[in-house]
Amino acid sequence: MRENPRLQAVQAVRQELATLGIDPFGVQIDRILSPTEGLIHGRRTILAGTNNYLGLTFDPGTIAAAREALEAAGTGTTGSRMANGSYAGHRELEVDLAAFYGKRDAIVFSTGYQANLGMISALVGTGDVVMIDADSHASIYDGCRLSGANVIRFRHNDAADLAKRMRRLGDDAANALIVVEGVYSMLGDRAPLRDFARVKREFGATLMVDEAHSMGVLGSKGRGLADEQGVLADVDYVVGTFSKSLGNTGGFCVSDSPDLDVLRYASRPYVFTASLPPATIAATRQALRTLSAADDLRLRLQNNAERLHAGLGALGFRLGAPANAVVAVLVGDKLEALRFWDHLLKHGVYVNLMVPPATPGGESLLRCSVSAAHTPEQIDAICAAFASWTGAKA
Repeated sequence: MRENPRLQAVQAVRQELATLGIDPFGVQIDRILSPTEGLIHGRRTILAGTNNYLGLTFDPGTIAAAREALEAAGTGTTGSRMANGSYAGHRELEVDLAAFYGKRDAIVFSTGYQANLGMISALVGTGDVVMIDADSHASIYDGCRLSGANVIRFRHNDAADLAKRMRRLGDDAANALIVVEGVYSMLGDRAPLRDFARVKREFGATLMVDEAHSMGVLGSKGRGLADEQGVLADVDYVVGTFSKSLGNTGGFCVSDSPDLDVLRYASRPYVFTASLPPATIAATRQALRTLSAADDLRLRLQNNAERLHAGLGALGFRLGAPANAVVAVLVGDKLEALRFWDHLLKHGVYVNLMVPPATPGGESLLRCSVSAAHTPEQIDAICAAFASWTGAKA
């Protein structure tokens, strides 16, 4: 069979990596030792690239809830929510999420990616307009493509640019969907949600905020950046994921919209995807309860983030944003970033390597995600590994 020409560019990148003997996108964690450590290539490694913000993947209560549901309801639903896959637990989790955010209702999706895909494609269609931040996650872009709506990008975190583009729509601005994120996953920078909410109110548009990287991290009880900035009531749709602070997999949307339940019937990713296994649902419900009372975990996470940010800053590295659960080190050159990432792994620290075109500004970076489960000693060890790169280059 001949090679697929659409994949030749990808194959070229793979061959380049093979020449260097570095494969950052195929790392296998042979054994998980704790929320913050694993065995990689037989070496005990600090995991600083997992998004396990509150460290709940080994929480005893969460594991117990999953085990009980597994034994009571089996391994999976074998169907979508619209067919045979809607169990009592799915609805109970939706009720829990709505109560957590103080919203009217919620929808649970099988992944966070599908939450964006499913909501955007159901809310807008051909002839409609979606205004998205230029640095939006791939799931937002893909949701726009699936919808068939007209997509207008505005400059990253620039409410004035959004307003300017909204004015050009005239009367159609009131029907536009604005999509932004609370915390952006690459650099860890926060959105000016108060300003975006003001634009939304000015034009009477609809505002959707993806809080994937701010749920559990920011706001009272971990309700995210919109809550922290006091504009949760202005957000028409809050989308999030279970795969970050809740330590599981899945996604959701909460809203006060009376049309939310009808959206289930219009969302193809919801209609045609098997629902989450009962054990996942039970574990997520327990993790949400833990998150609601996790002020100590959020404080520990913030302390760890500030410790890492200060340590890397003192070493002279360029950092992407103020201290947050995501701490990005800007490297610039792709080849140097690859070697830097490999150096860290060999020194017992796993981080995420991000290269263009996935990165803002076309610059390569090393992305650290901080956990409440990291010890101060582990944070210092991460800094020491980064410092050793400076010495290796000298």
